[in-house]
Amino acid sequence: MKSPLLAAAAALLVLGASSAANAKGCIKGAVVGGVAGHYAGHHGVLGAAAGCLYGRHRAKEQEKQQQQQSQVNGQGKL
Repeated sequence: MKSPLLAAAAALLVLGASSAANAKGCIKGAVVGGVAGHYAGHHGVLGAAAGCLYGRHRAKEQEKQQQQQSQVNGQGKL
């Protein structure tokens, strides 16, 4: 019973520590990582933290790629 409660507390801590703009990708990654970590040896909190970091990294990469795509198409902001 401790693990789900601890995972929920860690997720709230992660969400509270990041602003709304920085949370893009973190929430989905934390949920997936938490579930995977729980089933891979009861390490839900560690999985949630790693998932958040990975999700945020992927969101930044996608955002960067979209900005480059829009500049190539001539739709970049002046």
